[in-house]
Amino acid sequence: MSEVMASARRIGAMMLRHYYVLRGSWPRLMELAYWPTMQMIIWGFMTQFLATNSSWVAQAFGVLLAGVLLWDTLFRGQIGFALSFLEEMWARNLGNLFVSPLRPYEHLLSMMMMSMIRTLIGVLPAALLAILFYDYSIFSLGLPLVAFFLNLMMLSWAVGMVVIALILRFGLGAENAAWFVIFMIAPVSAVYYPVTVLPEWLQYVAWSLPSTYVFEGMRAILFTGHFDASLFFGALALNVVYLAIGAAIYFYAFHRARERGALLQMGE
Repeated sequence: MSEVMASARRIGAMMLRHYYVLRGSWPRLMELAYWPTMQMIIWGFMTQFLATNSSWVAQAFGVLLAGVLLWDTLFRGQIGFALSFLEEMWARNLGNLFVSPLRPYEHLLSMMMMSMIRTLIGVLPAALLAILFYDYSIFSLGLPLVAFFLNLMMLSWAVGMVVIALILRFGLGAENAAWFVIFMIAPVSAVYYPVTVLPEWLQYVAWSLPSTYVFEGMRAILFTGHFDASLFFGALALNVVYLAIGAAIYFYAFHRARERGALLQMGE
């Protein structure tokens, strides 16, 4: 009986330990409810739209596949950007990098380039397999696909800079933000359904995101064959603003981390 009680105390002690870890890390707490909530919101809007627009169902296949591939471009771009930083942090190499002549903006530009390379490596095979398995080619979008890709990459870099700033501020406790922050904009980016499905107050939020213009532009081409230049330039203008804000947050967080000596302490 005493052994059972001792075992229960040890189990309770380990549970208490993990409870303190959760309690002390808001990103970990947020993540627990985050994914079920995101799935419910996205597919709730999608189901609502399909239920009231049966004529759209006939063309839904190509639109959904294009949405999946373009969304993955945004996700892979952001996660590729963040991973370039996280890999240096896990290897405890940040201090070594920044005692070298490497400037912060040079590091930032290198992460952008690696983000693009990682994204192409990740998305191109999926796009080619879609042709083989489903006889669907996203390349049928033509040159506008390049405009969509560049706009999504720019947004992914802006989000990635904010994620890195969070990690510089909160350390490993914010590491999971690299995987879930980008999905916060998924429900209002109109990835799988038009903006008009959203409640009116949420539509204003949607139109403040460059990604919304990209996905609306993608659907315009697939349904009408017309490239809406106003959507492209709207996304581009917003991306310039978001990149400037993201860079300002990143450089401020980097400066504060260097002042605290945090760059030498971060790692596994």
